[in-house]
Amino acid sequence: MDVYNTATNGVLDTRSFTNMRDRSWVFRTIGYGSDEKLWKDIISTLSMIGYDGAVSIEHEDGLMSPREGLEKAIEFLKGIIIREKPDSMWWS
Repeated sequence: MDVYNTATNGVLDTRSFTNMRDRSWVFRTIGYGSDEKLWKDIISTLSMIGYDGAVSIEHEDGLMSPREGLEKAIEFLKGIIIREKPDSMWWS
């Protein structure tokens, strides 16, 4: 979120998405808008509540092609997705 543009235009910015430089916010590919810790927290929370389904990627980043955005999002999530569950609490 752009602090200056948000102060000027508000959070509900209705400017065209083609005018990214002047918008309060724009869509970004996973890993480019929020840091890795936020995504680790999201995936960890999903795991804690028992979610074991798909993580879908919606790509609307106007700064990169659909293919590049998808590839970057997949690569980013590879290190964050929890693939293996422990059989038991092995440390207790």
